[in-house]
Amino acid sequence: MERIAVIDFETTGISPGQNCRATEIAAVILEDGRIVERYQSLMNAGVWVPAFIENLTGISNSMLHSAPPAAQVMREVADFVGSTPLVAHNASFDQKFWDAELALIQRTRPQTFACSMLLARRLLPQAPNHKLGTLNSWAKLPVTGKAHRALADAEMAANLTVYLADQLRHTHGISRVSHSLLCKLQKVPAAKIGEALRNARAGL
Repeated sequence: MERIAVIDFETTGISPGQNCRATEIAAVILEDGRIVERYQSLMNAGVWVPAFIENLTGISNSMLHSAPPAAQVMREVADFVGSTPLVAHNASFDQKFWDAELALIQRTRPQTFACSMLLARRLLPQAPNHKLGTLNSWAKLPVTGKAHRALADAEMAANLTVYLADQLRHTHGISRVSHSLLCKLQKVPAAKIGEALRNARAGL
């Protein structure tokens, strides 16, 4: 698979808005099935972190007070990622925040997102559930750190993406796994995934 970037946000809520912003972002670059570069930073967007979010993530208001401005962080991470194809676990969530935070610095996303959660639902139906932590434990992938911190979660999602690519190669016999194939498969209804995999194996 070509070079891809796997990202993860920590935020103050579920949808970007005036009082809901990102508090941390991480991006890791995958090449040849391994992580070769990392970016991580807290980001101060001037919003208050609710107590339940602080309990979940461990990111406090005092930590954000001394963090770099969100605009600076987004410029840095956008430059770090560039036009590299993107992956996230539950990508609809991270995509919303990526696009919203980029818009605040007058930038737009040039590439598409693949979603490791949607792919896992189709390729790993036997898993207990398709939460990131559950999948990593079930597949016996490396422990990368504290869950609900951006770098640990980005590394977990990266390892899961490599695992899913290996499943496509070794279980389903697809010799060329690309980001565009991941994007295609994640849209296939679960009932039709077998046919889609056969077509991909045949190069259709």
